[in-house]
Amino acid sequence: MITIAEFTDVAYEVTDGVAVITINRPDRYNALRGRTVDELIYAFRYAWIDKTVGAIVLTGAGEKAFCSGGDQKERATTGGYGETEMGMFEIERLHRLIREVPKPVIAAVNGFAIGGGHVLHVLCDVSLASKTARFGQVGPRVGSFDAGFGTAYLARVVGEKRAREIWFFCDQYDADTAERWGLVNRVVEPDELLPLAIEWGRKACALSPTALKTLKHSFNADTDHIVGIQSLAFDVLDLFVTTDEAKEGGAAFNEKRPPDFSPYRA
Repeated sequence: MITIAEFTDVAYEVTDGVAVITINRPDRYNALRGRTVDELIYAFRYAWIDKTVGAIVLTGAGEKAFCSGGDQKERATTGGYGETEMGMFEIERLHRLIREVPKPVIAAVNGFAIGGGHVLHVLCDVSLASKTARFGQVGPRVGSFDAGFGTAYLARVVGEKRAREIWFFCDQYDADTAERWGLVNRVVEPDELLPLAIEWGRKACALSPTALKTLKHSFNADTDHIVGIQSLAFDVLDLFVTTDEAKEGGAAFNEKRPPDFSPYRA
């Protein structure tokens, strides 16, 4: 068990009934290694069981990034995402926990929300964005993918055509575009972002917790079947990342060159 005092990759504090969970690896654009995911899981669980907490804010440290997805430097060095408490990279567990925690989860996107970081904000109940935020996917560029909530649920949020555009071309989009597409609820100045997220959290704290819990479960019910698709997708991903095709994506990213996937095109 990891206590809050032992967190190294995540900061956790409670302000006026709002738990603020901050991915605290700004030197790596708040990329996720195994330890980060473990601590995020514990942070959400601590917020779940704390009866003084009525809402949760998820954000990133610094001004550059909310979360840039899996730590590709760690992957290149170790072949994975580093040591974890249980010997597993439990990103799938984290995704489910964000949906299952019976309290509103507010993403405060303060910079790049890319790859796995983009999936995290999509999974939150609502998303607020700084005008400096950037959104996008990189999976097919670095030899990875999220064929669970990161695709099927994303399509529910922005529509099939937009979701396919996001994944098939790996472009980046500014905050105004994200708001226009329905990917975020509101765009504000950088210094207004966290105060607004906490303000929304306080509003939730003033409401009936049973009503909010029931509403969240009701909203989730329509897409809960994606859990099965996601489990299958992560099983396939575990196999795919060992292939030369996937390794080419990771190597190209770390070598700062375009990947060459032409040998793998049937």
